[in-house]
Amino acid sequence: MAITVRIPTQLRQLTGGVGEIPVEAATVGDALRALDATNPGFGERIFDENGALRRFVNVFLADEDVRFLQGIETPVTEGQVLSIVPAVAGG
Repeated sequence: MAITVRIPTQLRQLTGGVGEIPVEAATVGDALRALDATNPGFGERIFDENGALRRFVNVFLADEDVRFLQGIETPVTEGQVLSIVPAVAGG
């Protein structure tokens, strides 16, 4: 299924400045791996050494944090939007 992945400004150097990329995927993980396949270096920024999402990377599918769904195994449907949002900290 074709979905759109929204890329945060901090990671657009990996996509040549592109802010939205269409990918074919059945799950959130498939979409993120497809993004890495076409934009090398992406995977190491969003996945840890065990293949899980890094703690400081939030991924939203249709405004829902995938950590509260099925994580990277969350199924996607045609036309959905997946947004990668780096965590913001400070005080």
